[in-house]
Amino acid sequence: MKKFSLIALLLASFWSCDSSKAPSAEAYMEALDSTRLAQPEISEEVISDILQQIPSPLEISVLLKESGTKYDQTMLNDPKKTKSYNTNYEKAINLGIYGTDLGYTNIYEQNQDAIFYLNSIKELADELSIGQFFDFGTIKRLATNSSNLDSLLYLTTKNFNNINAYLQNQKRSNLSILILTGGWLEALHITCKVAEKNPNNKVLIERIGEQKVIMDNIMLLLSFYSESNSSMAQYMTELKPLAEAYAKVQIVRTYAEPTFVEVDGMLVVQDNSTSEVKITPENLLEITSKTQSIRKNIIK
Repeated sequence: MKKFSLIALLLASFWSCDSSKAPSAEAYMEALDSTRLAQPEISEEVISDILQQIPSPLEISVLLKESGTKYDQTMLNDPKKTKSYNTNYEKAINLGIYGTDLGYTNIYEQNQDAIFYLNSIKELADELSIGQFFDFGTIKRLATNSSNLDSLLYLTTKNFNNINAYLQNQKRSNLSILILTGGWLEALHITCKVAEKNPNNKVLIERIGEQKVIMDNIMLLLSFYSESNSSMAQYMTELKPLAEAYAKVQIVRTYAEPTFVEVDGMLVVQDNSTSEVKITPENLLEITSKTQSIRKNIIK
């Protein structure tokens, strides 16, 4: 399945750069107040290398729709809950969750629900002083027209890079990690819920198993901050049971020599290696249970 680097946990649809919208000084200082870090810092290149392995939640939503699964708004986080997220950490991780929910509504062309999630995303983004990367008018138009997902994915990738660079510069790159973690967790939650109703859908179950690699990467990213930041350590502790459940899943990779193939008149390297995901019904049940429990605590 095609990978879209760095879109990952934003599920797609939610940031188009508009540099003319600067945050107020009050909002800016408030956002920096509790989340600015001294060390460590992670370079954009390191984060990019790790996160480009993460499948886009939009990609997962497309898979769900193509499997014949009907739209189910009850699986999503309530867009009216924004006021219950008090700290910047809570706002960041739930911003990622709402981003995934927006992408899910977009794939199913549920325009009214998409507007609700756009409003929630804009509110949290403004409160985190990253609203200058959020062009509500443009994204509203894109989110209510799913005919050009490639453009939407490109914009999302480009502008997450801008957001990440901005947060790094402000020594708040930990918030980037939480945004991405929230989006990934929500995509996993939705996929697990659908897999519960479709126990014979091997493609969905394999996708869930493949997230073992992503789980490891997220725990690695969180570990960079856990010693110096109690809130990040708390999220790492929160996710640990899920990481332990994924440790029981096996991914066996079989190496095959790469070859050159011609794509649009250019030679590119084709990876011919294959991977086999070994996930038992018991593994799936445990992953589903841990995912629901962790998500429930995060969304309140």
